[in-house]
Amino acid sequence: MAQQIQFRVTPEQAKDDQFLKQKIQKELNLSQPDFTFKWLKRSIDARNRNIYVNCSFEVYLQGEEIPKLPGIDLTDVSESHSIAIIGSGPAGLFAALHLIELGLKPVIFERGKDVRSRRRDLAVLNKEGIVNPESNYCFGEGGAGTYSDGKLYTRSKKRGDVTRVLEYFVHFGAKEDILIDAHPHIGTNKLPQIIVAMREAIVAAGGEFHFDSRLTNIQVKEGKVCEIEINDEIRIPVNQVILATGHSARDIFELFKEKHWAVEAKSFALGVRIEHSQELIDRIQYHGRTNDEFLPPASYSLVTQVDGRGVYSFCMCPGGIVAPCATAQEEVVTNGWSPSKRNNPYANSGIVVTVDPEDMDGYESNPFVCLDLQRSVERACWVAGGKTQKVPAQRMIDFIEGKVSQTLPKSSYQPGLVSVDLNKLFPEFIASRLRTALSDFGKKKNGFLTNEAILHAPESRTSCPVKIPRNESLQHPEVKGLYPCGEGAGYAGGIVSAAIDGMKCADAIAVSLEG
Repeated sequence: MAQQIQFRVTPEQAKDDQFLKQKIQKELNLSQPDFTFKWLKRSIDARNRNIYVNCSFEVYLQGEEIPKLPGIDLTDVSESHSIAIIGSGPAGLFAALHLIELGLKPVIFERGKDVRSRRRDLAVLNKEGIVNPESNYCFGEGGAGTYSDGKLYTRSKKRGDVTRVLEYFVHFGAKEDILIDAHPHIGTNKLPQIIVAMREAIVAAGGEFHFDSRLTNIQVKEGKVCEIEINDEIRIPVNQVILATGHSARDIFELFKEKHWAVEAKSFALGVRIEHSQELIDRIQYHGRTNDEFLPPASYSLVTQVDGRGVYSFCMCPGGIVAPCATAQEEVVTNGWSPSKRNNPYANSGIVVTVDPEDMDGYESNPFVCLDLQRSVERACWVAGGKTQKVPAQRMIDFIEGKVSQTLPKSSYQPGLVSVDLNKLFPEFIASRLRTALSDFGKKKNGFLTNEAILHAPESRTSCPVKIPRNESLQHPEVKGLYPCGEGAGYAGGIVSAAIDGMKCADAIAVSLEG
């Protein structure tokens, strides 16, 4: 029977399989070297000057086989009961895959384009600053995650089987390292091919994919979903709908408002995307070590409390790029991503302030109070950037001191920068907390507070500022057969948690059909 063992080694030793085998043999007091081992988990401990890798292994003695990963059984569902899925982000895709496992036929309607066509629209956005409102970093095959990094770390382990989600990704082409690393990452250059493989598997099993198909209406009869409308003209009879439209599908919230269906204001976070040189972050995190072949590009996680509100780093991208993520022309939005090798010269992260509905007037009667704030800041940044996709920017210390930067450092943000006092683009309760937090982070990380770091505004799509309620059966309390799902409904905060929620909705539908 396999044995498990844990110990820590230096980064150099962690890359030496022969050393690891000898240490395992010694630690387990094995008389013979006739054994094999596989990694279970690894993480870097860089809290002190002596950096270590925490290792966990499973060890198999002679005659014992290393088990293969569980398979994914996608049988033919072409003649099975159909379930409509609105959106092909991680929630929609994993709902579709799991529906097939449950013997049901997924029919996906995606407002955006397929991966390849979507890439051309992103090129136009980056080079010319022109936003396609249906095909951008947020909308299209794979959702917001496809071209915004592919980080698979989640704190949502209580919500479902995280390992199973990672195994799906490996099955469709991701490296098995994501099952091992404490902070698994696929990379924006690798994730699109995996998404395409998922789509092809869904179609091969009898599921359907419809691109350029935006949900424009939901018809209800006697409190139950009976029909959906696509692109204002195509009407499709349905009984179950998984609504997995993502955190930026504001037209869906407007549809709920028109229908007088319940929606709620939800906390989100708002701030800036900060960019340092990766070499500086390596030096800070690795106690002076830089360009080290045995260590990955360093990341960081920062959090503090200011006036009773959390301010924290979000979606940290080592060796990454700051990207334009607007979904409409008259707004500016930033996000970050990294390629699989994380080998760009810059490190970026959101630095964001928690915003609760109670922070704004009228929150008791206006479920869109947080959405309105999000919109107003994004539009203010568009105006400040000259009504283009150029991003308002400022050096970090200049921001803290309220001075417009006379010059700006180089940035990975392709559409360009405009020097602006960002304090004037945010409500003071946001700006003041950002200033205090950045100064605090500079005390925690020596070298972090530097005028060579640049702030891009805004980082505003951290999560959905609206929640669509659902009951114990995961259906909207007023609309039977409608399953609000994932980030866009307020039940997830990233690729893995969205995928888990999609699978949960698939299970809920299967249970309802059995009843």
